[in-house]
Amino acid sequence: MSRQGQATHGVRQGRLGAAVRRWRALAGWLALGAAAPALAAAGFDCLIEPAQVVEVRSPVIGLVEQVHARRGDTIRKGQVLVTIDSGVEKSAADTARFRAQAEGALQLARARREAADEKARRMNELFGEEFVSAQARDDAVAEARLARAELKTAEENAELARLDHRQAVEQLNRRTLRSPFNGVVVDQYQYPGALVEAGEGRKPILKIAETQPLSVQALLPARYLPQVKVGTAAVVVPEAPFTRNIPARIAVVDRVVDSAAGTFGVVLRLPNLRQDLPGGIRCTLQLPDLK
Repeated sequence: MSRQGQATHGVRQGRLGAAVRRWRALAGWLALGAAAPALAAAGFDCLIEPAQVVEVRSPVIGLVEQVHARRGDTIRKGQVLVTIDSGVEKSAADTARFRAQAEGALQLARARREAADEKARRMNELFGEEFVSAQARDDAVAEARLARAELKTAEENAELARLDHRQAVEQLNRRTLRSPFNGVVVDQYQYPGALVEAGEGRKPILKIAETQPLSVQALLPARYLPQVKVGTAAVVVPEAPFTRNIPARIAVVDRVVDSAAGTFGVVLRLPNLRQDLPGGIRCTLQLPDLK
């Protein structure tokens, strides 16, 4: 074969090889496209976590009187977790309550005003009939004005006493720490007798996690972003030994795609009424409506 023929033959082989490579690449892309619905049906990896984790700190300075929940305990919203020594605050609240409920001064001021008003009315009538002098009438009117002012002062003092009582009760309540949600105690850092102080940087007493509901985090391929909306139905399947199908709905859809990974995040709220499902376990997220 001549050099020209060999060259022509080499070009043909090169073109044929390039065509084969293009067909193989196209077949690969077609295979990926065909596998996408299967991937959506099979599910995506996800992680079940507590909805939130909170460190319980004291809002006031004082001694820990009692810790009512220990590490691993299940807790309910509103449940008392910690009590701080409150002897002084209880006494202040009792005193304020007594003052708020004491109506003797107020009743006396009301009685004086009624008597003074009646006296002023009668003196006015007698003055009209010329039985009393103008000075006597004026003195009675002045007494009535003074009695009304004294009543107003007594009413204001009563309102201040009620406000003082409300404030004293609030100060007392601040020494009882309650759970803000349903969950579990993750850790305990302080014990009865410890001195606690207020402030974000201070040592916490407990760490608690919300487990009703739980939070499900997952990453989905970016191509599904147009189909996934808040409220999209889903099924969460926890890993063994907690495996079961749990219906859920998407609560958060990230609107920013990770360009390096080609994914976006979603968050679901997972009901856990019996609190038998722990946080920190893996799961599979199924989205049956994806195409």
